Amino acid sequence: MTKAINNPFFRTYETPFKTPPFDKIQTEHYEPAFEKGIEELNKEIEEIANNDQPATFANTIVALERSGKLLNNVSNAFFNVLSAEANDEMMEISQRISPKLSESSNNIYLNEKLFIRVKAVYDQKDKLNLSIEDSKLLDETYEAFKIQGATLNSNDKEKYRKLSTDLSILTLKFDQNALKDKNRFELLITNEKDLAGLPESIRETASMEAKNKEKEGWLFTLSAPSYIPFMRYADRRELREKMYREFMSIGNKGDEYDNKEIIKQIVNIRLEIAKLMGFKDFADYNLKHTMAKKPANVYKLLNQLLDAYKPIAINEYNTIQGFAMGCENENITVMPWDWSYYSEKLKDIRFNVNDEMTRPYFELGNVKEGVFKLATQLYGITFKENKEIPVYHPEVQAYEVYDVDGTFLSVLYTDFFPRPGKQSGAWMNSVKPQYKDENGHDSRPQIIIVMNFTRPTKTRPSLLTFDEVNTLLHEFGHALHGMFAKGTYASLSGTNVYRDFVELPSQIMENWLTEKEYLDQIAIHYSTGEKIPQDMIQKLVDAANFNTGYACCRQVSFGLLDMAWHTLTEPFDGDVIAFEKKAWQPAQIVPEVDGTLMSSSFGHIFSGGYAAGYYGYKWAEVLDADAFAAFKAAGIFNKDIAKSFRDNILSKGGAEDPDVLYKRFRKQEPTIDALLVRTGIKK
Repeated sequence: MTKAINNPFFRTYETPFKTPPFDKIQTEHYEPAFEKGIEELNKEIEEIANNDQPATFANTIVALERSGKLLNNVSNAFFNVLSAEANDEMMEISQRISPKLSESSNNIYLNEKLFIRVKAVYDQKDKLNLSIEDSKLLDETYEAFKIQGATLNSNDKEKYRKLSTDLSILTLKFDQNALKDKNRFELLITNEKDLAGLPESIRETASMEAKNKEKEGWLFTLSAPSYIPFMRYADRRELREKMYREFMSIGNKGDEYDNKEIIKQIVNIRLEIAKLMGFKDFADYNLKHTMAKKPANVYKLLNQLLDAYKPIAINEYNTIQGFAMGCENENITVMPWDWSYYSEKLKDIRFNVNDEMTRPYFELGNVKEGVFKLATQLYGITFKENKEIPVYHPEVQAYEVYDVDGTFLSVLYTDFFPRPGKQSGAWMNSVKPQYKDENGHDSRPQIIIVMNFTRPTKTRPSLLTFDEVNTLLHEFGHALHGMFAKGTYASLSGTNVYRDFVELPSQIMENWLTEKEYLDQIAIHYSTGEKIPQDMIQKLVDAANFNTGYACCRQVSFGLLDMAWHTLTEPFDGDVIAFEKKAWQPAQIVPEVDGTLMSSSFGHIFSGGYAAGYYGYKWAEVLDADAFAAFKAAGIFNKDIAKSFRDNILSKGGAEDPDVLYKRFRKQEPTIDALLVRTGIKK
């Protein structure tokens, strides 16, 4: 009883803006809250299903939408912390609770009485005179029941119940295996000669990492701020090869963290689910509710991009190959562990610009303020740090965000640095989505962006690479999508849009980073306070499309790999490594390496919601190039264009189909032409 009384989830949050009381939430609080949340949801569902009144939009569809408040609260808190600050106990809880959450979901979508009521409302849709948003909620609710087994016979429903539960456990296990395997590798260098080529800032960070673990020397890991600069600058080729092979064998070592059998199980379960639902493969099943609609349209885009960019990429590789041979004065083959190293050297020669020259101008604090300022210039919103808002880790900062008219817009959390319990990469998520309550009150969102940036050292603040600044802009674009949400229903709010549309608001933000007007105001030297020199800005702009063919082919290769796994029409029990190499071979530019495997750590498609959806990055890139052309034509800080983008794209969420929203903003069909122009392929 004491635990229940003291459990913060069981009380109204007495925090600023009713944010989660992370300072009071203990690990022991999560599981009881999950249990009670599931219990309450089950009761609510039974009440809706057994209502003796005729089914209506309000008593069935809206009631279902607004059910499960406690479960949503604990889930949002738990899974955000699990991704950013996991420990063994949290992982164990996730393994216990995952099948229960899957069962709870199945108890909704496989509830025959409930589906009868949902279908009854859906069948009279044309007579209900619903708003566009209400109509969309009804459509999405009905389709959710269909794709999660509501129309199956009783035997197939039980099959689906088991398959979906097994899948939830496997995807979670995949993620945790990859994290644990990544974290256990360390490259400790004790001979300073082995640091040749590495800039002083990277050495200092590596020295600090070693000291933090009570070791002598310089410590490198597979986290992005450590791995990427090592591959870019380290002269010792055999050490670059070692790092690459380790990175490309995460989850592929034949031990307790090996993910190859899990991959087989995941793709086979997804295939079985798709066939249960009457589809030939998982991609066909999963793409129905996307802009692409079907696999043929995905392959059409990927092949268009290959046709345009692969010849460029091959020329780029040959150029780097020749440059490397000249550097080493011997006939070497440029391998994957050589690409970043020689590319960086050639870029430095051609454009006289590199990360170590630009880092001093990209101090994290200044950059963050510069990103906030961009949002102010475009949309008029402002940011105010609030240290009274509880956070789950001391490094996390919380901000109040206010709209142009001074009304409260959102809470924004930022979490910038790598930690052992944090997943790799960068992401945005909702701590609480936006929605309107039963009384029409607008409940504003709470948004989080999480990164893995270069840490400060004793002598320097956190100085970002150009790519890290780009990543911040990208995730901040997702944050704007969440913060500007202005809908009625949480399930249609913010980033709850089609997977191949969700990257548009994030990727369009990256465009400003190669615009002189913006770079001039964001890049300020951390020690002198001087703005970045104009000639350096020009060099960054000139270098923006360096090796753009290779970069495009690399992304296309990931899309091909994803589609290959999810267009299987028969159960897979083959060689995972061989399958991967064949799948992405059409887009490969650099020679393949025996024994390496990306699939075993490819969390996007095996645990992150991008299954049969990784192409969405390129799909959205076509949209963002076309959309940014509107800003270029009117001025990159044009408030009228920004308002149109906000009103038609950022605020609408999933209330309307994305093709309708996009055409309303651009009034034209997007093609790859704008992307080709932006990347210098087409004049």
